[in-house]
Parts: sequence; C-alpha cells; structure tokens
Amino acid sequence: MTLFPYAIDDKYKTKVAYFSMEFAIHQALKIYSGGLGFLAGSHMRSVYDLKQNVVGVSILWSYGYYNQERREDRSMEVHFRRKHYSFLEDTGITVQIQINKTPVLVKALLLRADTFQSAPIFLLTTDLPENDFLTRTITHKLYDAGEETRIAQEIVLGIGGAKVLEAANEVPQIYHMNEGHALPMAFHLYEKHGKSVSEVQKRVVFTTHTPEKAGNEEHNIGLLHRMGFFGNLGIEEVQQITKQPKQNFSLTIGALHLSKQANAVSKIHADVSNDMWSDHLENNRKIVPITNAQNRRFWADKALLRAYEEGEDFEIVARKKHLKRTLFDEVADQTGKLFDPNILTIVWSRRFVEYKRARLIAMDMQRFRHLVTRDDKPIQVIWAGKPHPSDSNSINLFNEIVYLSKEFKRCAILVGYELSLSRLLKRGSDIWLNTPRITREASGTSGMTAGMNGSLHLSIPDGWHPEFALHRRNAFTLPAVDPKLSTEEQDYIDNKNLMNMLEDEIIPLYYDHTDEWTQMIRTCIGDLIPAFDSGRMANEYYCKMYNHETQNTL
Repeated sequence: MTLFPYAIDDKYKTKVAYFSMEFAIHQALKIYSGGLGFLAGSHMRSVYDLKQNVVGVSILWSYGYYNQERREDRSMEVHFRRKHYSFLEDTGITVQIQINKTPVLVKALLLRADTFQSAPIFLLTTDLPENDFLTRTITHKLYDAGEETRIAQEIVLGIGGAKVLEAANEVPQIYHMNEGHALPMAFHLYEKHGKSVSEVQKRVVFTTHTPEKAGNEEHNIGLLHRMGFFGNLGIEEVQQITKQPKQNFSLTIGALHLSKQANAVSKIHADVSNDMWSDHLENNRKIVPITNAQNRRFWADKALLRAYEEGEDFEIVARKKHLKRTLFDEVADQTGKLFDPNILTIVWSRRFVEYKRARLIAMDMQRFRHLVTRDDKPIQVIWAGKPHPSDSNSINLFNEIVYLSKEFKRCAILVGYELSLSRLLKRGSDIWLNTPRITREASGTSGMTAGMNGSLHLSIPDGWHPEFALHRRNAFTLPAVDPKLSTEEQDYIDNKNLMNMLEDEIIPLYYDHTDEWTQMIRTCIGDLIPAFDSGRMANEYYCKMYNHETQNTL
C-alpha cells in the first residue's frame, strides 16, 4: 500500500504514527469536536507541506460529534445523524481485538493524503454487520458519555490502531499519543516486545493538552482490566510498570511512565505540567514545551495576506470589510440580524465550558448594554461554540446567551461551530476574545488562526498568548489576576479590566485611530505567522520528540 504521494524529506525519515481521537481535516469529514481536532488537523496538513513520514490513526465516528441546531424557541438542540463518506478508501484490512472478553472486529478505511492535502490517515470502525449491535455502537459517537463506551473507544484506537498498522506493513518507529486516549497501544507494545518497558519507551511519545481534570482521564483499574484496556496484562503488573498502586488509574500518568518523551503545548503549560506531574518525572526528566500552532495554508485568507505582503493598507481595510460582510451574511441567515461592517465586531468562539467564561463580557449588564446599544462607537458581539451534548450546564450557558442576545440587535449566537463557521468567524472578526480563568488555558489556538486573518487577540495572559503578545502593538492583554482568589473575585476583576480596556483603549483606537489599528493588524500578521504556523510545530516534534534519544525513566 503506497501511502505518500511525495518523496519523504531526508530530515523527516523517522516513521511516525500519530494517534488522536479526532482530526479536523475538512468540513466534510465530521470526526472532530473542537480544539484538539483543529490542532491535529493543522499538524497533519503541515506533515503534507513538509513531506514528513507521518501517518494519522483515528476513529471513523459514524455520527460524528453531533449536529448543533436550534429548537423553535432558538435554544440549542442536539441531533445525531449518520455520516457517509464516498472519498474514504477501503483498505481491505480488518483486525480482531478483545473488549470486555468479547472478540471485536475493527475495519480500517484510509483518507488518502491527496484528498485534502494532509498526512494519510487510517480511520477505524467497529460499525460492521459482522459485529453485534452493542459492539457496532462503540464507534458511533465521539466522546460518548458512557464510561464503558469511552474505554472501549480507547481500546479500539490504541490496540486496534496498532494492529491495523501491523497488518498494513506500516509499523512505525515512533507512536505518538495525542493525549492519553491511545494508551492501550503502549500495553500492546509492552507485550509484543518481551514485556520490556525500555523497548516501549523507545517507541512512544506523548502530548498532554490540558491541566483540566476532565482532560486527564481516570478510571477504576479493575474496570479497565475487565474491559481489556491492558490487553492480557494483570493488574499488579500494570501497577508496577506505571507506578500507580491505587485503584484509580490515570491515563496521563500511565502515558508519562511508558513514553520516552512528553510535551506540553505552551511554555506556561510546560511549567504547570511539570509541577502537576513532578512525582512521575524521574531522572531529571522534564515535560518539554512545543507550543501549538495552526496551518496558514488552510486558515489564512489569501487575499488579505497578499494585501499585507504588498504593503497596501487600504487593501487590508477593504478586504477586512469584505470578510466581515461574508460573516454577517451567515449571522443574518441564522438570526435575522443585519450587522454593520463599520462597527467594531468582537467574537467569542470556542468549546463551551464554564471556566472559559463565555458570559464574562456581559457580566456587568449595565456597561455591556451601553456598549452594544449606543449610537456613537458601539460594538457588535458574536458567540459560537459547541458544548458537550451531555453537559447540561454548558448547554444551559449557551441557551442563556441565546436569550440574552434576543434583546440586542448587535448581539448574536451562532450554531454549527465546525471548520467552515470557524473560518468565517476568524476572518470576519475585529477582536478575538479569550477569557478563561488564568492558569487553566493550556494553549488556546483559536487566536492564532484569527490573528492570521487580521483579528486582534484580546486575552488574559495565559496559554500561547504571552509568547506572542505585545500590548497595543500586535494584541491586547488583560492584566493578570491572582489565581488564588475565589472564582467570583477573579470574574469580577477580569470583567472590570475587560470593560475598562474596551472603553478606554480598544474602542477609541478602532474608531479614532484607524491608521494605528491597521498597523496593529500588519504587525499581528507579521509577528504571528513565522512563529505560529504549524510548519514550525511539525518540525519541532521531529527535533524534540521523534528523534529524541531514549532514556529509561523507570
């Protein structure tokens, strides 16, 4: 099977398999939920651009994540619809694995590299007539809320993915776990290579993406053992090689002990991660920073970049107006509201979860109402994002903003936050607003793709932002608050600082100093693209991870 339509660059000959639960490659291929998939998609595009020897391994989700739609009262509704893809190739490969002591068939389809100009990606499915109904549902829904289903999905990804690579004669030198979901693969390798931890570590690297508890899964070790997460290994042996004697088993800790190298996704996140996991980093080993990045070829508006490169400020201004009108057509279609391209437009758009604080800008309703209703120098605000379909609190937050936006003609919340809408929002916004509670942002890449399109990042000083931002030169940075304060105090201070910055700095700059605003756009694009295009990141993974010398950490 010939996977690559290009000759591999000599710098990138090490053969790598990149395991991820989700990839956002193209709007038509709905196997992603949000940021993790967007990041993995950009990585795979840069693999293609740089001619690297990397294949992706993921799951073909029959129903995707979910279709985000509206009820009659405009509130959010979750729909699951089966997806069909004529552009995926049947590899003819089917492997058998064990889940819950039951044989399960896993079929592999292939996304060819030339289809969307990405790395080739093997997509796994149990949704086969040869499997019973319950087994078929394992690969129905991304991040299924059922614990046993989630574990089964990880076994399919890890063990099923490793076996598919073996059956395809594509055994890699390096297995890259993008988050701990694919950890069963490491136990498969442990059995395959004579139960030698050092042999596993030679072959495995690991990326941790978040300090959040929900992103660092834990399960009862007895349940994992019964489900077949550890292959044929006994509980005591698993506890010994992962140094986890307790009944709750952490996928992150297991991945740290069974990989030769681990990375975080920004410099700040590396500091946080080294503190969090210091008890599981031996022999002076450190989690290294490889700051996330995004693929310019896919995300950046070519006409805007051409105006930037030609040094024509009037063309930058004209193109931004055009991109805003294109976005506002979508706003009008979804909400019936006509936004004005001459008005400062702020977008908050990302995964809907409480700590990211979608409503922070409207926390002081009196000040917010004044800014969106006044005739002189007003603002327009757009929200978008997908809560997890089983997270009622986040869905309620989404619906609160639905009801809030009904009052204001210059406020809108959009549904269908997938790749196409994300591009519209990033290209059509003036300000990309990022307001999670400080220390809880691992990286946050949406501001990068917005910045490539001349949308200035307004953010707390966390994640990737401090590595890039120069206040009022290429971005806007809110003052840091003490993370030891209560959440109520943090929210109050951050809201006050945000509204002050909007009223005193950003709004006057946009309306009264248009030349300076345009210069900020130019500086933003110029500073951002060299450092935060995913070509830099994909190269860095080879230098710091794939070609890193093995160190036995046990």
